[in-house]
Order: sequence, then C-alpha cells, then structure tokens
Amino acid sequence: MRSRVTMVLAVAAVLLGGGLLVPAAYARLASDEAASGGGGGSSVAAPAPTPPPPPTLAAGPVSLTFRGEFLAWALMDRETGEISGSKNLAATSSTESMIKAWFAADYLRLLGDKALTPERKKQISTAIRDSNDDSANKLYAAVGKAATIKRMTGICKLTDTKPGNVPGFVGWWSFTRMSPRDAVRLADCIADGTAAGQKWTPYLLDEMSKVRGSAAAKDQKARSGGGRWGIIDGLPASITSQGPVSIKNGWTPLNYDGNWHVNCLAVTDRWSLAVMLRYPQKSGLDYGAKVCASVATQLVAPQPGAALKVPQQPVGKL
Repeated sequence: MRSRVTMVLAVAAVLLGGGLLVPAAYARLASDEAASGGGGGSSVAAPAPTPPPPPTLAAGPVSLTFRGEFLAWALMDRETGEISGSKNLAATSSTESMIKAWFAADYLRLLGDKALTPERKKQISTAIRDSNDDSANKLYAAVGKAATIKRMTGICKLTDTKPGNVPGFVGWWSFTRMSPRDAVRLADCIADGTAAGQKWTPYLLDEMSKVRGSAAAKDQKARSGGGRWGIIDGLPASITSQGPVSIKNGWTPLNYDGNWHVNCLAVTDRWSLAVMLRYPQKSGLDYGAKVCASVATQLVAPQPGAALKVPQQPVGKL
C-alpha cells in the first residue's frame, strides 16, 4: 500500500514539475525575442556618431571691396605645410613692426640655455606686447642688425624676403620686404621652435598672445602702439576658445608714398595667416584692421550656417 502511494506522489511531482518548467522556459524565450526585436536575430548596438572636427581656418575664396594700392594674404595649414592665398601671395611689402617677433626669436635662440636678464625680458615683452620701437631697436642691435635679417631668411627658409631699399631708409629693419607667403612661413618657424629654440618658444608665443591695445588713436603713441586687432577680431569664439592665438601686427603711415602700410600676422597650433596692405592714409588704421579681420572671418571652416546661405555674386575675389 505504501509503495503505491509513493509511486502516485512521484508521478504527480513529475507532472507538476513539467508544468512549472514549461512556462519558465517560455518566459525566457519570449524575453530573448523581445531583446532581439522579435526577428530572431542578434542585437547590434548602433555606433556612436563621430563628432565633427573643431572649426579652423582653411583654404577658400575671399571676396571684398578694397580701396588701396596693395592687398595680399596667405594661409598655411601647419599640419600639412600647404600654403594657399591670394594670387599675389608672393608679392612683397614692408614688414613694419611685424618683424619684431623675429628679433625676439633670434635673440632667444642665440641666448640658448643662458638666463634672460630682466632688462632683455622687458625689451622683448614691450617690443611684442606694445610694439615698442626703442625696445625693438635694442634687440636689433643685440642680434647684429642686418645679420639678423640674413639669418631669418636662411633659418626660416624664406624665398621672397629682401632688405629694405627705400631711398633714404636703406638698412631700416621696418622696410624689410616680405611677402604674405614668407610671413606665414616665419610664423610657422616661430611656432615650431625653429626660430627661438625649444626652451624659449612657449615663452615667446605666450608674449605674442598677450599683445594689447586697440587701433584707436588713444592707443597709438609716437614710439609704440596698441596692436591687438585685425585677424584676432575676425576669429569666432569657437576658434579662440581652442587655445591661445599668437599675433604680431605691423603698421605705419608713410609719407614717401602716402599710404598706411599694415600687416596682420597670427599663428596657432593648426594654421598661420598673414594679410598685408597698403592704402591711403585718409582711410585710417581701423580700415586696415577691419580688412584683416574680414579675411580671417571668410576663411573660417566650416562657415557658420553654411548650409543655409544663399550664394551671392561676389564683388571681387582675392
């Protein structure tokens, strides 16, 4: 009797167990199908979208109306070394104070591992930040005057640069002739450590990022002047927020030809840009500053809202 009861209980247990196992297995199957979309295939995670590269300056057309004798510009992609620009990017104009950045670089490279004296440090800082002529003259003398121009063309591999030859001003550093093509090469030469040496390059680029003063008359003095304008004003926050922009402009109203000679130079880790101008003095310094800014703005890539822009007939291309 007891064995029969035991057998009945065992059979019941098997039946009940099977009844419990089937729903559990079905539940697992349904869960797996839901996870795979019900199609019976394995699920694959969608790849994360690749973020667009940060804005930069890139080769492209520049359209503007210019009232003057000379306008040329050049842009170097510092990652590839490629130089683009206006058709006359190899034409030259006087460097004016733009060349002061080289005097500082040449002095620092020759200094090597020696300590920078407080006097020289002040001269470099004021020559760069305030475009002080007296400080630049002392640096020019310290690096051998005309010899420094020769070193600049050789060390930075400049092809269009020549000493100034304006009658009555032979030997003046401000009349050194340079093209925008050579100017972007010079900026690259400074930024990559060739001009000033690895020890001093970060210091020099930092000084160039701290240029101060506007193009307004109140910031322009007889022997120095405000030089923070031009290319830097044409760059959007999406570029300036990526890191420091090092600049050195040059500007002088010259009576021998009645023109402002204005040069704008800027360099970052990714590019260097130079714009060189000559135009009537009556237009004022601010006019040249705005032309430099406009060139920079038009080279920003991608252009803000480019997909929404309606093509317009340009006034003229450079």
